[in-house]
Amino acid sequence: MKLRLLSSLVLLVVLMAVESQARKKEKGKKSNLGCKEWQWGACKPNSEDCGVGNREGTCKEKEETKRVKCKVPCNWKKQFGGDCKYKFGSWGECDVATGMKTRNGALKKALFNAECEQTVKVTKQCEKTKTKGKGKKMKKSN
Repeated sequence: MKLRLLSSLVLLVVLMAVESQARKKEKGKKSNLGCKEWQWGACKPNSEDCGVGNREGTCKEKEETKRVKCKVPCNWKKQFGGDCKYKFGSWGECDVATGMKTRNGALKKALFNAECEQTVKVTKQCEKTKTKGKGKKMKKSN
């Protein structure tokens, strides 16, 4: 009799533990399901016009909003934003008239539903070549 009671008690505890785990997993799945399509806004830096900031997303189906951290580049990539990723080719020859050289980039990936141009053109100043100036000649001493 005691053995039957003990085994029933152990079985009950095991079933309760299994049910508890199943509920936890189900809760996690429900929170992950939900919205199928998020609309994301642009990354807004916390200060100035580049650096770390936040992006807001809205789900129309569930009337839910999310806020995620993001970063706007502080270098020449700032003009494209942090959400448009490009594959760039090699730099072209230096245009003597303008003192600039260019290279083209093709869109590789658009993050957060960003509207990106398919191709972009980047320019930068040519490296200045150092010319050797005429220095004083050294005299040989005997």
